[in-house]
Amino acid sequence: MDGLFLGPKRNYDDFKKQIPKSVLSMFGSLREYCLSLGNNVVEDVRAHRIVFGKSLSFRWFADLEPEGSTIIVKIQRDRKEPFQTKTITNEQELDALKAVISDAYNAIH
Repeated sequence: MDGLFLGPKRNYDDFKKQIPKSVLSMFGSLREYCLSLGNNVVEDVRAHRIVFGKSLSFRWFADLEPEGSTIIVKIQRDRKEPFQTKTITNEQELDALKAVISDAYNAIH
């Protein structure tokens, strides 16, 4: 549905055009991982980042933002806890980050 003031809702193909080539592969890998966590994962493409939530109540667990040659990842396990911020610079950091994202997803009820 088009927003009254914001225009049409963005999709990943539009967003992907603004991701620096140096992090495109890592960003795509993280996106696919977040989507693979369950059938109830909701993806919200925003102007400068993509937010992943669980179910229609949209309790977010991961927020991915490409920034130059890095990806800034915010992870929230619980609304009562402050979110964690991780900066990813290379492929080797992805496995550890995926475990933290999975933990956050599974912590949401």
